Amino acid sequence: MQAIKSKSSYHHGDLRATLLVAARQLLTENGIEGLSLRKLADQVGVSRTAPYHHFKDKNALLSAIAEEGFLHWQHIANDIFATSTLPLHEKLRLFVRSYLRYAVDNPQLYDLMFGRTLWQQGEATDSLKQIAYPCFQHQVALTRQWQQQGLINTQQDTLRLSQVIWGTMHGIARLLIDGIYADASHLDEMSDCAVAVFLQHSPESGTTS
Repeated sequence: MQAIKSKSSYHHGDLRATLLVAARQLLTENGIEGLSLRKLADQVGVSRTAPYHHFKDKNALLSAIAEEGFLHWQHIANDIFATSTLPLHEKLRLFVRSYLRYAVDNPQLYDLMFGRTLWQQGEATDSLKQIAYPCFQHQVALTRQWQQQGLINTQQDTLRLSQVIWGTMHGIARLLIDGIYADASHLDEMSDCAVAVFLQHSPESGTTS
């Protein structure tokens, strides 16, 4: 890989953004274990101490990458539900498909966002928590809205139903990423099957409300 810029071409204000772009590239190509601040400095073409002015260690860098991942996904989700021309059940279908597509298209990033590297040992930075936790809270709010609109089961506790919906999507995403009993060619069918399970059907008509 070629260094993105020469050392002399940077302004202090844009180095952090450039480091994050390069870090995402290294993450995609080499995975979490293949990313380091030293490799990042070499990739960008700055001194090996320069990244430490913006990220105190590898964990801070990984948390910053994950933050961007959550923000990007939330932007995608917001765009879906802001589309006034789609009926409710189609928005839900597109939401699930887009979530799975985001995971499949960005497997290393997805692992970082939801995997044990940052969360199991409590290594997530406060800044990441401030982005990631509201992302799930937004899912709870969406679930409550879907219940109020009669789109999904109204009898289940909203929080638990939110966890089950996200858990289902996360489980399918892991199957697709890991290639266990599924691959990317199954994405649309699996997501549509999940939506059919989520949707509340009328006993009289058998159609979604």
